[in-house]
Amino acid sequence: MYKCLFIFWLLLGLAVAAKAQQPDTVAVKNKKDSLQRVKDSVTSKRYYPKITKEKTYHPDSLHDPHKAVMRSLMIPGWGQIYNHRWWKVPLIYGGLGLLGDVVVFNQKYYKIFLNEALLREKGIVGTSQNNPLLVNVSNDDVVTYTNSYRRDRDLGILGFLGGWGIQMIDAYIDAKFIRSYTMDNNLSFKISPGTIGQPSYALNNNTAFIPAVKITFTLK
Repeated sequence: MYKCLFIFWLLLGLAVAAKAQQPDTVAVKNKKDSLQRVKDSVTSKRYYPKITKEKTYHPDSLHDPHKAVMRSLMIPGWGQIYNHRWWKVPLIYGGLGLLGDVVVFNQKYYKIFLNEALLREKGIVGTSQNNPLLVNVSNDDVVTYTNSYRRDRDLGILGFLGGWGIQMIDAYIDAKFIRSYTMDNNLSFKISPGTIGQPSYALNNNTAFIPAVKITFTLK
């Protein structure tokens, strides 16, 4: 009898305790949020970075450096046009034009002072053959100006020939690179720690090497 009553009250207490429990709102909310996140991850669009293809330059086996040099020898700037370096042509003609103007200017005044110096050397002074603008110029100054204009004229000629030669060398180098090497934008570099050996006069008792940073550039 007592055993039956004990079992009855035990079952009744368990039933009341089970009915008194409330649902866990935090767990339900978290579960709902997790479902929402899964849904968002499925419906949202992925970001793909835009890939741009860079232009790559390859060697031109048909480009001849000899042709570039010979064309620049005949006409300044022709070799640069052959190498497709159009922007160098105005620079070449601008430099050669300035040097040519230096030669013409100094040659003009060299002839004037040389003629006056020759007349004064013969004792011809104050005649119609003399230059009226040089009446007040002494004989020594006439000789000095003559030598000065001659020197500047010769320097201008050497500069003009040097500029002609430089544009020939430039055309050859451009043609050589276009023909023999790949010139592209695929460059890379690597930075790594390293050491540098000290000179013999800078050695101390601690170490023969000093720390450094090594930068390596690679052309692919």
